[in-house]
Formats: sequence, structure tokens, C-alpha cells
Amino acid sequence: MAKYSTANAANFYKKNAVNTASPARLTLMLYDGAVRFCNIALEAIDENDIIKANTNIIKAEKIIVELRSTLDMKYPVAKDFDRVYDYIYRRLVEANVKKDKEALQEALKHTKTMRETWKEVMRINNVS
Repeated sequence: MAKYSTANAANFYKKNAVNTASPARLTLMLYDGAVRFCNIALEAIDENDIIKANTNIIKAEKIIVELRSTLDMKYPVAKDFDRVYDYIYRRLVEANVKKDKEALQEALKHTKTMRETWKEVMRINNVS
């Protein structure tokens, strides 16, 4: 019988969670990831770990790009989301170039707001 490490079990669980998640849940998972990567980057800036900060800000940027790419522009609200995503992305880039905590904290604040809005949309529509 093969032995599985805790890390392998956790990776299996994460992969399975992604593979079985609804589109709404996947969107929430993306928001959660962006928040997590921003928080890691903030800690890295505090620790003067430039590489770790860069890596995690780039991960957050990629998530914002992905969220932006999924917008259906036939709905008027998509244009509003697009503007917010554009702003968050620009603040992330600025934070990364300058290792600017204030810019990163602002991007994080807006990402959290978007996540909470999405959670409320899911709740109102009884989607999980």
C-alpha cells in the first residue's frame, strides 16, 4: 500500500476541489487566491524578500487578468467590473515595481470588496 504524505493529500484535495467546483465557486476561489497572494506579498515586503513579493504579486496579477478575461461584456455591469479589475491590476503593477505596500494594500482592499460582492451575489442567487 502506497504511503501518502500530508502534502500529497492536501494537493489531491485542492485539485479535486477545483475540478468539482461550480463556475461561481471557481470565481470565489480566484478571489481567495488573489487575497492570499497579496497578503503573502505584503509580508514579503515587510521581510525585504523582494523575490517572494514579486512572485506573489505576479500571481495576484494573473488572477485579476483571468477574472477580467471571463467578463461577458454584453452585460452593462461587466464594464464596471472591467474598470475595477483594470484599476486593481495597475495598482498591483505599481506595487510590484516599487515594492509599494500602500499600492498593494489598496489593491487588496478592492479585491476583498469584489470578493465580498461576489459572495453576496452567490448567496442571493443560492449558488454554491
